[in-house]
Amino acid sequence: MMKKRALALMVVAAALGAAGVGIAHARTSRSIAQTGVVVVNTNLAYQNAAAAGTGMVLTPNGEVLTNNHVIRGATTIRVVIPQTGKTYSARVVGYSISADVAVLQLKNASGLATISLGDSTKLELGQTVTAVGNAGGTGTLIATTGTVTGINRNITVSDDQGGTVQLNGLIETDASLHPGDSGGPLLDSNGRVIGMDSAASAGFSFQGAPSDGYAIPIARATSIVKQILAGHTSAQVHIGGTAFLGVQVQTSGYFVNGAYKAGELVMGVVPGSPTAKAGITAGVVITAVNGHAVASQAALVALLLPHHPGDTITLSWIDRASATHQASVTLASGPPQ
Repeated sequence: MMKKRALALMVVAAALGAAGVGIAHARTSRSIAQTGVVVVNTNLAYQNAAAAGTGMVLTPNGEVLTNNHVIRGATTIRVVIPQTGKTYSARVVGYSISADVAVLQLKNASGLATISLGDSTKLELGQTVTAVGNAGGTGTLIATTGTVTGINRNITVSDDQGGTVQLNGLIETDASLHPGDSGGPLLDSNGRVIGMDSAASAGFSFQGAPSDGYAIPIARATSIVKQILAGHTSAQVHIGGTAFLGVQVQTSGYFVNGAYKAGELVMGVVPGSPTAKAGITAGVVITAVNGHAVASQAALVALLLPHHPGDTITLSWIDRASATHQASVTLASGPPQ
């Protein structure tokens, strides 16, 4: 199953992304060979699916900027240079869920053509812009033109598991954005990158927003890139490999001394995963990580995100007989969140 990568959120072990909802206000649309723009293809092995998006080459040795949601849940990533057809495997250097920014490193890349950066601080309403991306996940870059319809827009996006993320300072445009465009450039009239395209989807939607498209200002995106490449972990930026429990969960609840509390009902366990080794099975409710209560899938992700593969955490859960359990669990390596 192919998923044209629009915005989508992940739980601990399973992607929740889905085919997106296109936004149709472009004035023109055409195929294009845009320097420094690449196609990003991901395999989502835990969902038995694949996804497609877009990226921008920042350096000749293969550092690539894209949206975090483009590579979320990816077990493998392949990047294609459309002009040459050459394909590279890629690893995730780091990412920010809250900023929706990720940096990839292409393996054995050199001499790549790069994008030309513009100035996103000098945007004006009504100016002409062009969005470029892998629309529809076909592997062909499509350019659509339009105008800037809003500046410094703040948008709340919600996922289909009840989580929300606030994206701030966005560029609003009537250039059409479609699933697969995410991670591609928004260009000024001189062909310089002023933003990184994003697109709403069935699994990750803009709340109360007009039907235009949105892009992350390139100045904001590159500031996150600099932090990632410097290896500076923070509450907003994750560096390196992602910790993996190996469970698919659904927010549920349990009773303690007659009081109802929220927890995460385990729907499935990956064979051989840390949770499987701890004796966790489908039907138990995970209640805490390192003593911190887990009241939602978003909370579980947030508690795990500061950790890395090889770290040990204390996991608490309640089984089907309402007996409480606690165990030390060594985290494995898994897909980015």
